[in-house]
Amino acid sequence: MKYIDNHDKEEGCVFCNAQAKADSAENLIAFRGERAYVILNRFPYTSGHLMVIPFTHAPNLEELDSVTRAEMMELTARCTTVLRGVYKPQGFNVGVNIGKAAGAGVLGHVHIHIVPRWTGDTNFMSALGETRVLPESLEDTYRRVREAFAAD
Repeated sequence: MKYIDNHDKEEGCVFCNAQAKADSAENLIAFRGERAYVILNRFPYTSGHLMVIPFTHAPNLEELDSVTRAEMMELTARCTTVLRGVYKPQGFNVGVNIGKAAGAGVLGHVHIHIVPRWTGDTNFMSALGETRVLPESLEDTYRRVREAFAAD
């Protein structure tokens, strides 16, 4: 997995940089809407960990217009539909971390996480070893999710 070896800090906003590139396994954008897009998390908790991100660089939801917020929620719902078809999860964690105190990894660009979950998917590796084990490569996840969005 090439992304694990990449220790260079990216200049600027990672989400703004990603949306400026053509969609591919490099930028991990699976779907683009009018005001927001769906991208795979480069450091996923599980296979299929997606994020919905507005094209507008804003640190919180209240700085976005209502049309963008509405599209973000529609894309979040679409993500759960796509992930149900691809991975058959038993549940989802859906959330927004706004601000450092809330655990936001990218402080300046608000985004919604959609994490598919299965009963028993937390085990000693993640709980005690603080290590995530994924059953497929990020490139395979990207291909499967992108194809599902195209077919949806």
